Amino acid sequence: MSYIPHTDVERQQMLAAIGVTTIEDLFEAVPARFRFPELDLPEGMSELEVSAEMQALAEANDHAGDFAIFRGAGAYHHYTPAAVGHLLLRGEFLTAYTPYQPEMSQGTLQAIFEYQTMISQLTGMDAANASHYDGATSLAEAVTVALEASRRARKKIVLSYGIHPHYRAVARTYHQWGGLTITGDDAERDYEALAALIDKDTALVAVAYPDFFGRLRDFRALAEKVHAAGALLCVVANPMALAIFKSPGQLGADMVVGDGQALGIPLSYGGPYVGFFSTKLAQVRRIAGRIVGETVDKTGKKAYVMTLRPREQDIRRERATSNICTNQGLMALAATIYMSLMGKNGLTQAAKLCYHKAHYAAARIAALPGYNVDTSEPFFHEFVVRCPKPVAEINAALYDAGIVGGYELGKDYPALQDHMLLCVTEMNSKDEIDTLVHALEEAAS
Repeated sequence: MSYIPHTDVERQQMLAAIGVTTIEDLFEAVPARFRFPELDLPEGMSELEVSAEMQALAEANDHAGDFAIFRGAGAYHHYTPAAVGHLLLRGEFLTAYTPYQPEMSQGTLQAIFEYQTMISQLTGMDAANASHYDGATSLAEAVTVALEASRRARKKIVLSYGIHPHYRAVARTYHQWGGLTITGDDAERDYEALAALIDKDTALVAVAYPDFFGRLRDFRALAEKVHAAGALLCVVANPMALAIFKSPGQLGADMVVGDGQALGIPLSYGGPYVGFFSTKLAQVRRIAGRIVGETVDKTGKKAYVMTLRPREQDIRRERATSNICTNQGLMALAATIYMSLMGKNGLTQAAKLCYHKAHYAAARIAALPGYNVDTSEPFFHEFVVRCPKPVAEINAALYDAGIVGGYELGKDYPALQDHMLLCVTEMNSKDEIDTLVHALEEAAS
């Protein structure tokens, strides 16, 4: 590869230093038949030709902007102000990794501090970190915190079936070797049934707010039973919903986790997103990631410092509680800019638009022959619809009408075959909702 800036002599010197003669010797561990396969590659192309080829491939894709999106299930289509992207591209922020002398980067630390402050305010917690890879890893880290809080003496984790199925799967993957009992999510259970699973071996109970089906449930009574047993309560929350509903902290949560994608981060083919993690002070020393505090320097001016740890990683491996090292710092900054631009009133307005538009859509769909909408409990901007045909068929018809339809719940919940989870946000106009309703009616007939 001619672009590698080493001479033949330099390459031979490096090979000699590691005790081999040729570059091929480095591949001895790979079976011979797999080392250098014959590749059927086309002739080389100029940059102009490659650009035209890639453009043609891109034009073969459908463009999300041409569709009305009514799917959520953990990744939500919200409006992102233009300033978010422009500020992220500033050179001071684009490389958002905290240096090993973090106090030398006061701007980065201030942004993290502001992020933590706003997340704490949204969730009703005392402190927050910055940050985790996504909401699923945040939940897995909450399990770790609960285990550490019991000094690993407790071995039972209770996860509500209303938590996103991917989140529960990641939590199991993280903790599959710990000899834990993870229960509660194998069948539909109300909070009374979840409470019956709590015993003296329970380290953590986790619920979602709103849950995966969009429902809002009051978990204060459950929180009392969790605490009476000496366990911790973790709430997986949608941050946009927290702009208009009581915070989990007000309802008795010990930790609040979730995905901050709704806060100014576009869908982006599924990532990168940002996992938020907030907690009461009692657990703050056990959480992973960066924690920034505010202080004053020797001249009395405001300054920001890494708090409780000198850097984001645990320096001593044997004392580490997480494998977090590099995380989604740039995405945390995007959420910070979004929340700063929107402010309290802007977030509230966006959340109310989601709420009212979703309820308008639910009422219209419920009136359609063959469809049934579950409105037995309060919901935010997602709701469950029972369809007269398989969801795949309904969604195919919606796609032909320029609509991305709901999430097929039967894939994760066998009891919910022919049920879809629809999501409506501030991005969906009344005309789009009316078009959805008409398309659903056509699909049924």
